[in-house]
Amino acid sequence: LGPMLDDFAGWLLAQGYHHATRRKHITHMVSIEAYLQRHGHDALETLTLPVVQACWRWYNRHHVHAASTVRVFQQYLAAHGCLPAPRPQPCSPSQVYLEQYTHYLQSVRGFAPLTIAQHRGTVTQFLKHLATPHAEVRLTDLTASTIEQFLTCIGPRLCRATLQHVVAHIRSFLRFLTLSGALRSALAHHIDTPRVYRLEQLPRALTWETVGQLLRSIERTTAPGRRDYAMLLLIATYGLRNSDIVALTLDDLQWRRETLQLTQHKTGQPLVLPLTDTVGTALLGYLRHERPTSACRQFFLRARAPIGPLARTAVTDVFQAWSARSGLAIPFHGAHCLRHSYAMHLLHQGVSLKAIGDVLGHRTVESTCGYVRLALEDLRDVALPVPREEGQA
Repeated sequence: LGPMLDDFAGWLLAQGYHHATRRKHITHMVSIEAYLQRHGHDALETLTLPVVQACWRWYNRHHVHAASTVRVFQQYLAAHGCLPAPRPQPCSPSQVYLEQYTHYLQSVRGFAPLTIAQHRGTVTQFLKHLATPHAEVRLTDLTASTIEQFLTCIGPRLCRATLQHVVAHIRSFLRFLTLSGALRSALAHHIDTPRVYRLEQLPRALTWETVGQLLRSIERTTAPGRRDYAMLLLIATYGLRNSDIVALTLDDLQWRRETLQLTQHKTGQPLVLPLTDTVGTALLGYLRHERPTSACRQFFLRARAPIGPLARTAVTDVFQAWSARSGLAIPFHGAHCLRHSYAMHLLHQGVSLKAIGDVLGHRTVESTCGYVRLALEDLRDVALPVPREEGQA
């Protein structure tokens, strides 16, 4: 590993690792090389993904700090294409059905990658539940009672709305099996689904004063604070979704035109918004002073090494962290409540539902009408008097 250590050190520097961390990783590479040589790997070409994973498992039991170096070294090898792909293993019948179903969702149903991943997760869990320790699952033997047992097993830890999505995933998979001939009977129609009533829950919105207090409580003297403030300010100013914040790129900001142009991650529709002075100042402060140097085009990047795009859950994690630090009585755990709060703020300012829906990126006015239920003072003005019976005081 000696000839590649200089390049490895340069890669660590480019990924934003601190000097002390880079020195620790380089030091641990000596013992890692000794481990690989003891197991008959004297050349870099002999390293494979199972070999590196076995090395990590050994150090994870005996030397945790060196195990982290093995994990970083694996990322380095993968980034440079030095880890050959493992030989494909023979697929089990259930795995074959899963891959065929994934192709069906993509090519026939036209689902988005995130939706396909959610379906795959549910179906994978379902197939694991059906499998026995000594026999492969036989989908031809499926019955309605078997499926109900799976739903009864996972139901207690899910809310009704989430369980309804799970049932929808299972029904879609069963319909695919029927179409492909793997099932003779249409079991999809025999599965009960939890009843979720339309508009049974109110939008989760904070008072506009609470939103302002939360933003002011964010410490903007550090790199994470500047980034987190800019992210939450974008939601509070434009009502953007979490996925739009994570997917925001440097090309979406038109500085000379003073506009923010992006494609909504959920709907795929373009959205053009005016770039306000407050938002522009916050974004420029992060871009000029705190954003790590990286070839990634995403606007917001990880504050810790390795430098790269944010995970899908990053905005929620940021909101939860600053909500806890602020000491405010915020009953919600997701940053999506800022989007609802922004909609309510516009409604109280007298903005029409059509304009609110256009800013939020709603495809129908019906999606925006849900916020009207929170405008209690406005609803009192249009309420009809309660009819009274004759002779009643």
